[in-house]
Amino acid sequence: MTEKATATTRMNTGTKRPALDRTFSVAPMMDWTTRDYRAFARTLTRQALLYTEMVTTGAILHGSPRERFLGYDEVEHPIALQLGGSDPGELAECAAIAEEWGYDEVNLNVGCPSDRVQNNMIGACLMGHPEKVAAAVRAMREAVKIPVTVKCRIGIDDQDEDADLERFIAQVADAGCEVFIVHARKAWLQGLSPKENRDIPPLNYPRVHRLKASRPELHIGINGGIKTLDECREQLDCVDSVMVGREAYQNPWLLAGVDRAIYGVEGPAESRHAAARAFRPYIARRLEEGAKLNHVTRHLLGLFQGQPGGRRFRRHLSENGHLDGACLRVYDDALSLVPEREPAETA
Repeated sequence: MTEKATATTRMNTGTKRPALDRTFSVAPMMDWTTRDYRAFARTLTRQALLYTEMVTTGAILHGSPRERFLGYDEVEHPIALQLGGSDPGELAECAAIAEEWGYDEVNLNVGCPSDRVQNNMIGACLMGHPEKVAAAVRAMREAVKIPVTVKCRIGIDDQDEDADLERFIAQVADAGCEVFIVHARKAWLQGLSPKENRDIPPLNYPRVHRLKASRPELHIGINGGIKTLDECREQLDCVDSVMVGREAYQNPWLLAGVDRAIYGVEGPAESRHAAARAFRPYIARRLEEGAKLNHVTRHLLGLFQGQPGGRRFRRHLSENGHLDGACLRVYDDALSLVPEREPAETA
């Protein structure tokens, strides 16, 4: 079996891929939107577009095995790979690799504010270099047939949120980018930690709404601070798509309402317990591959948030999932600590 086949046949091989629809997506989040989280998310929503963690061009081109950075299961479709980098040639090569591996979209990170990525000319600092982003997008689009998209901010540091954002969007759109997912908060590259930048400065949703109004031919998505499906629907009156980050991870049951509320179809999960049971075969396979139980189940700790027994569920997995030899019995015992109710409405 080839490396690519190994990477993409873990679950539901032969499953027909859903059409790519960005109306609702889960944001790329380092150490959170791993392949295990994404597979779990599919027990809750079939429709949402899922993003990988940001993967740097260096990791793909020089890391080994490549499956460590690109591996996923077929059930995760539709799935987008987010790339971090700025060299057009390297990004084009990585985009081509992503297409070969079967990703549905490749996205360029122009939003991460951390010092580590800044030093490598990755992330939000590229907002100050629209010509570099344009060159990268042009090279990537020439290398692949799948969509090439950009996730950016409304600006960085002392940039003018109107003039500089318009200039950035215009230049990158001229290079062929038709889809922008905009985090509605400036990134401060100096003086604030990435954690502080999650809340400072304040979100500016109207700026993203105005961008959509001024560039109706572009797909403009919005990201940042959105926590409920009602908020998502409100945003969709002004923009083309909504991307949810931390809330989709910390309160994953939110995703169980996405298919019905956003797409008008029934989702896969009748209850939290049903989702947990549906994920059980995947956990078993990962354990057979040598994964530790807690590395997989850490993504489920918020599943029973606010429910009777939810704390006991989290505590049992946290205290026992890391132990040598921890197996499905630990998972089953944790689930038994949460009273099972009749299926209730989602989200």
